Amino acid sequence: MTLLEASGIEVVYGPGCPQCLETTGDRAGTNQCRRCGSVVACADADLDVEAGEVLGIVGESGSGKSSLAGALAIERDPEASIDGELRYAGHDGDLLSVDYRTRHDLRTSEIAFVHQHVRDGLDLGFTGGGNVAEKLLSAGWRSYEDVRERVRGLFEETEIPVSRMDDPTRTYSGGMQRRVQIARALATDPEVVVLDEPTTGLDVSVQARVLDTFRRVQREAGVAAIVVSHDLSVVRLLADRTVVMRHGRIVESGLTDRIMEDPHHEYTQTLINSVI
Repeated sequence: MTLLEASGIEVVYGPGCPQCLETTGDRAGTNQCRRCGSVVACADADLDVEAGEVLGIVGESGSGKSSLAGALAIERDPEASIDGELRYAGHDGDLLSVDYRTRHDLRTSEIAFVHQHVRDGLDLGFTGGGNVAEKLLSAGWRSYEDVRERVRGLFEETEIPVSRMDDPTRTYSGGMQRRVQIARALATDPEVVVLDEPTTGLDVSVQARVLDTFRRVQREAGVAAIVVSHDLSVVRLLADRTVVMRHGRIVESGLTDRIMEDPHHEYTQTLINSVI
């Protein structure tokens, strides 16, 4: 079953003009409009995510993958204009045009976002447990005992020491902070989780632990996920299907094994060869 479907997603930073799409993209070799200077972070982006599936979005820095991820997670960026259509199986209508209340409800219960930068996703002054509990309280949980029990269970699932629940999140290691974000994202049993560069700034051994934890929890919960990364090894490990972005456009898509073993686009071939 198709859970999330995006059509013609376009994210532009700047005033925009009629020539923005014509003068940007893979063929143009840039995502900045030569006429008005606007940055077309992504355009003409079409993709879908099936229930329980993991979709990878890969590309170099500046390719537009994080901007696309934000649009898919219905993040509001006051500096960007967003166009296109985003449909979710549990909602009637375009998610990109919903009002604040509907967006809040969707982000609380159905579509979760794990930010690239921990400070964007967590309040480091709160306790680790408090960051997760805040998501539950926002969803309407009111029983202190139920909230504590749920947080405790999520800490166990994501391999965070339960004994650290009441410690300030700023005292956690980078890997633990990332796992707190994952625990918070999964707190209300969402259908879709979007992860933007989930291993940024982590040592290799810590990256592996974070990814293994997420993969296990994702499979056990049957949640769909969109994983954004510049690191092909991350996408290879987690994703069933992969889309490749360059200069704000999707240049290739397909099963992850096919993308990695038999890339068709010249840019994808370069990406693969650069890490072999």
